[in-house]
This record gives sequence, C-alpha cells and structure tokens, in this order.
Amino acid sequence: MKISTIAKSIVAGLAAGATAAVTAAQDQVLTTGEGVTIVLAVLGAWGITWAVPNKRSGTRTDI
Repeated sequence: MKISTIAKSIVAGLAAGATAAVTAAQDQVLTTGEGVTIVLAVLGAWGITWAVPNKRSGTRTDI
C-alpha cells in the first residue's frame, strides 16, 4: 500500500493535535498557552512527517 506524504502528514497532525487537546482539556479549561501547545504539536507533526521520506518499496534494509 502506498500512502502519500501529505496523507501521512495530515493524520500525524490530527493525532498530535488530538492528544494535546485531550491533555489540555483535563481540567475543562483551555488557556492560551494550551492552545499554543496544540497548534505547535500539529505544526510540528506536519513538518516532521513531511520531511521524512517514505521507505522505497522493494528495498530491504534488514538483511
């Protein structure tokens, strides 16, 4: 299965943002700092996932 870099980035960003949002909402109050943390988690996940290339199919590195 081939997954594009953009699809991986979107899923990674949503996962990071959801994780940060759930953690921030534990006290049922969302502060500005927590909002910034959520945004930075999403942007960081997008950037890191976008920068790392997909593994080429057909190549084995575990031999």
